[in-house]
Amino acid sequence: MPSTVDVNPNRTRSHAATVRHDWTTAEIRALHDLPLLELVFRAASVHREFQDAREVQVCKLISIKTGACPEDCSYCSQSSRYETEVEAQPLMEKERVLTLARDAKAAGVSRVCMGAAWRGVKDGAQFERVLEMVKDVTAMGVEVCCTLGLVNETQAKRLEDAGLYAYNHNLDTSEGHYKSVITTRTYQDRLDTLANVRKTNVTVCSGGILGLGEKISDRIELLHTLATLDTHPESVQVNILSKVEGTPLQNQEEVPFDETLRMIATARLVMPASMVRLSAGRVTLSTWQQGLCFLAGANSIFSSETGTMLTSAVPSPDYDADKAMLATLGLTMRPPFKGKEMAVCPDEGAACARMVEE
Repeated sequence: MPSTVDVNPNRTRSHAATVRHDWTTAEIRALHDLPLLELVFRAASVHREFQDAREVQVCKLISIKTGACPEDCSYCSQSSRYETEVEAQPLMEKERVLTLARDAKAAGVSRVCMGAAWRGVKDGAQFERVLEMVKDVTAMGVEVCCTLGLVNETQAKRLEDAGLYAYNHNLDTSEGHYKSVITTRTYQDRLDTLANVRKTNVTVCSGGILGLGEKISDRIELLHTLATLDTHPESVQVNILSKVEGTPLQNQEEVPFDETLRMIATARLVMPASMVRLSAGRVTLSTWQQGLCFLAGANSIFSSETGTMLTSAVPSPDYDADKAMLATLGLTMRPPFKGKEMAVCPDEGAACARMVEE
């Protein structure tokens, strides 16, 4: 494998058209700092080698348990340590979750993500209820993702057995910058959760947030951490900070669009086989800015019937707006389980987490 990146602007095919796990921070920085249009061109070329550039996966987030989180994540509206507009709510009833999932599927959503404001999963009645939700939503024929905080190996295996398709656990930022954003769990805690999920057949969703007061070097370090994992996350989230009143980061400066575009394009180049999800903060981008992100390698978004993502503190375009945006750009919605087929448990009649190639 090459140890340095070729930044010759006359090159017509990027050297990154293979999946690598030996990236150096210098190589990633060299890509990130290319002239912007050259960077986008290279990323778009690699995107078309590994992905169907006509498709965007549309995902729906459901907050199944909201607020009262003991963590001190400085950006989060759900932390019990900050006074925000978000009111704590108990674990949602399963029938309500199923209704929201059915509505999402009817709107073209192919992945339903369920989030609980927990530090981590605790074995007991509530986890059992979540497992039932996973089974029943998976049986609808959509991919199911959960973000429940820290999980151990046994809990990850139980989620797999329930049919979970993906587990989200973001690293947020670089290890060096992390302590200035969160103190109640360590960076290694997050890496350990990803490792526990990797011991199952559940896919991994992990990324970061732009606008946490980090430097460009921190963004490069985040990408380096993700791109040098033994297996790249199947989904990589690129979030733009949604500034929430009452949190320590409420007065952060806006992230310039070109910096978001560079992050999308660089993520595509160093993790070419992964889905790259343009996530929180997308509502601030115009149709054409989003189009440039899709050109540069983004191929997944969150949408919602309510105009919010996980809570009311984080706005999101709604289903109708996103359908219009995709139509304008000539893009279509990616179907669930593309390239995979669900194995069905004959004894339960519910979809299992086992996936086999078509």
